[in-house]
Amino acid sequence: MIYGTRRKFLHSGFVGGVTLASATRNAWATNVNNEVNIGFIGCGGRGNILMTAFSKVPGVTIGGLCDPDRERLGKAKERFPKAQTWTDLRDLLDEPSIDAVVIATCNHWHCLAAIWAMEAGKDVYVEKPLSHSQWEGEQTVAAAKKYDRICQLGTQQRSDPMQTDIKTFLHEERGLGDILSVVVNRIGTRSPIGKRETPLPIAKGIDYDLWLGPAQDEPIFRDKLQYDWHWNWNTGSGEMGNWGIHILDDVRNVVFRDSVKVPKRIQSLGGRVVWNDAGATPNVQMVAIDTGSIPVQIQLMNIAAKPGGKKSPKHMGPGSGYIVQCADGHYEGRRGGGVAFDPDGQEIKTFEGNSGNGSHQQNFIDAVRKRDRRILNADVVTGNDSTAWCNLANSAFRASGQWNQNKVEDGLSDMAKQASILAAALLPYDTKLQSKDVKLSSVLEVTPQTGKFTGAGSEQANQFYKREYRSNFAVPEIS
Repeated sequence: MIYGTRRKFLHSGFVGGVTLASATRNAWATNVNNEVNIGFIGCGGRGNILMTAFSKVPGVTIGGLCDPDRERLGKAKERFPKAQTWTDLRDLLDEPSIDAVVIATCNHWHCLAAIWAMEAGKDVYVEKPLSHSQWEGEQTVAAAKKYDRICQLGTQQRSDPMQTDIKTFLHEERGLGDILSVVVNRIGTRSPIGKRETPLPIAKGIDYDLWLGPAQDEPIFRDKLQYDWHWNWNTGSGEMGNWGIHILDDVRNVVFRDSVKVPKRIQSLGGRVVWNDAGATPNVQMVAIDTGSIPVQIQLMNIAAKPGGKKSPKHMGPGSGYIVQCADGHYEGRRGGGVAFDPDGQEIKTFEGNSGNGSHQQNFIDAVRKRDRRILNADVVTGNDSTAWCNLANSAFRASGQWNQNKVEDGLSDMAKQASILAAALLPYDTKLQSKDVKLSSVLEVTPQTGKFTGAGSEQANQFYKREYRSNFAVPEIS
């Protein structure tokens, strides 16, 4: 066991014949008004935002800070001087005074950190996306059940009261009639991440072995270590796992009311185009999804409308949000707000929310105090399902081949329209869909019970269902 000799009791979960999870649970049961002492794993940009949010929740103390980057750890310590600090999260998990952890690491660390924490008797708030590959997400769900832990995903828009109002309007009131289709937009410009001739040197203040954790030790040729890990498959999930998860989770919640666990069929078109950098994830991606009921289109674009420009390509609806097309109009939703329109494009109702910031963290603490995962707005099970949509879309992209017109004609009904939209966005760059950088997948079928692909093309796409881990940081199979 990688915890080492001094962590054997922690791994077994027994102290004096009582499981650590049970001991923690029983302590809360005797005094639900106890202060919650939180340890933070990851002290970067998102971690600091969450520190601010949790520190405003009554009865919460920021008692622990952990990051393999000592510079980041030091800056967080300046904010919370009374907090204990560690570079190794296993040392934080050994600390009995820590009741719960907030995981704001790179994506590739989310599941292993969450599983270790729950094994150690801690409740978990873990940032989105839940998993880097779908298999480890399933193990995290199993761990929450096995160790009886509270585990919430950081899809904070679930805690925006506005979401309930939108569902009532669309479904109970049928304010726009039958729902016909959905378009998900994440259209926002980004910049290339550089392409070095020699591997990036790692700063002396970073414990790189701990930073890598489950990821493979591969040379890095981008200009920065931090944040731009999003755009490399070894550590990140691209824009699909960065912004896509938030919007798809909204759609699963508002449109489908969580009734669709995973898509029925999926097809991807896109690539990393125009930029000559060290990134690998697509900066343009169009995904057609057959849910078995309401079709969903995803449109992700990080390129500008023209070379050297800053504006995004023209698009319908919000740049980061979704459009629900209905029989009697349409609804445009975004973080913290939305507008319903009649068939003539006139506004008929507006919705304003709080984006879930603050209330999502309060919701987690409420569940911790009451020992009741049923009150969570983004329980790990729901979070795993929403993350699956992203993982499946990414797997379809990674299993894609070159452009083939027959794949479009024989593909999902929305793919031809999406191909036209992408072709128009690439035109100012003299790039065509036939470019070697543009990849098109076959239509891939998904088995709902497993979340794995089946049928034609499944063998290649299922390679990404579970990743290869470094031996000391392997995600365990939970039974």
